[in-house]
Amino acid sequence: MSTPRIGVIGLGNMGGRITRRIVDSGQPVLGFDTVAGRADAVGAKAAASVAEVTEHSDHLLLSLPDSNVIEKVVLGEDGVLAHCHEGQIVVDLSTAAPASTVKLHAAFAERGVEFVDAGISGGAAAAEKGTLTLMVGGSADALAQLEKTLEPFSAKVFAMGGSGAGHTTKVLNNFLNAVSLAATAEVLVAGRKAGLDMHQLLDVFNASTGINFATLNRFPHIVDGDYLEGGLTSTLMMKDVVLYVNRLRELGVPTLNASGPMASFALAQSLGYADQISNRVVDAIGDAAGGVRLHDKEDA
Repeated sequence: MSTPRIGVIGLGNMGGRITRRIVDSGQPVLGFDTVAGRADAVGAKAAASVAEVTEHSDHLLLSLPDSNVIEKVVLGEDGVLAHCHEGQIVVDLSTAAPASTVKLHAAFAERGVEFVDAGISGGAAAAEKGTLTLMVGGSADALAQLEKTLEPFSAKVFAMGGSGAGHTTKVLNNFLNAVSLAATAEVLVAGRKAGLDMHQLLDVFNASTGINFATLNRFPHIVDGDYLEGGLTSTLMMKDVVLYVNRLRELGVPTLNASGPMASFALAQSLGYADQISNRVVDAIGDAAGGVRLHDKEDA
């Protein structure tokens, strides 16, 4: 079998880093983004349109903001579906609504194209290192064919089931991420106001039952004024929480724990942190608590 041609649509925060990893592995990439210059910046050959990158790729990766954008790119008059070809594999690396994913899978199947939903976790840092976790929905045969394409940017790949299973898993994971981030932010603001040492408080949590991803990996940096810029914004985090609520409604499961992170990231949006990294939710909570910061850095 000849080496598959790789195309990427969406070369932003995550798509750009993923593309760079593929290019650096020695596999050429044809890339398209609505922002001029992004393809060149990550070492890809720039395509002039969605149509061009679709027609000239065997493995087409999508890295887009949400299902609304994905559907426009795929189903639009001059979109991916109009220019795809039999035997092609389209991989959606976005965080998307599983119901939309299943709909697109059916549309591609009619054209003889495999549509694979591959939720990713690990953020920008893992994308740069090539250590992303992938949670995949779609056929086992398609996933096997994608091995060399996915390898440069992923360390773990989990086959979760049929179409939509990958994006459902991603939505569930992202909700737990939102809960731990928002709850830990609130607790640490309270600890700061109580006069507790931030590093010592985190050491207690990480040696006790309060341990979570945020206490281990985020707040040891944030308490020193490093917000780990470059990751998911508060607006995108809110989008993920809404996707979770909608998915649980479809499944008939009560969403008893969604109000906390929804309130926290809505607060962050309303106080000017909407387009900043979601870790800044701690500053939004701090603002509401009277201007509290976990650190003493003036310029952080």
